Amino acid sequence: MKHRTAAPIPEPILQLQRQLEQFRSMQSRRAKLPESLWQGAVDLARQYGVFSVAHPLRLDYTRLKKRLGSPVLRGNKPPASFVELVGPGSPPPGECVIELESSMGSKMRIQWKTSAPPDWVNLLRAWRDAER
Repeated sequence: MKHRTAAPIPEPILQLQRQLEQFRSMQSRRAKLPESLWQGAVDLARQYGVFSVAHPLRLDYTRLKKRLGSPVLRGNKPPASFVELVGPGSPPPGECVIELESSMGSKMRIQWKTSAPPDWVNLLRAWRDAER
């Protein structure tokens, strides 16, 4: 029988874990977490995944996932937008190039030269699932 060994917890998660333990030790059991601690967990969940953050921090998985679902803009970073550029460097007719970047920073480039587009639903689903 094989035993799974737990992956080591990344240092940024351990740091937030210590902050949460300190907060919890000084508050009543039902005290509401400060927004700064939730935001720290959301930022880490974007990088490491919801379960990888919620489990060691003893946070409610569903609440963290909901907070992650609503985009949080940090600093003066503008929201993502769509830009189409048509010019001398454009691909010839019948050829298409699409570049995508997720909110977690992963990128995908799709290029095809036929009139039939790729299977978008399965392609984007596979890309999304690979980020989890």
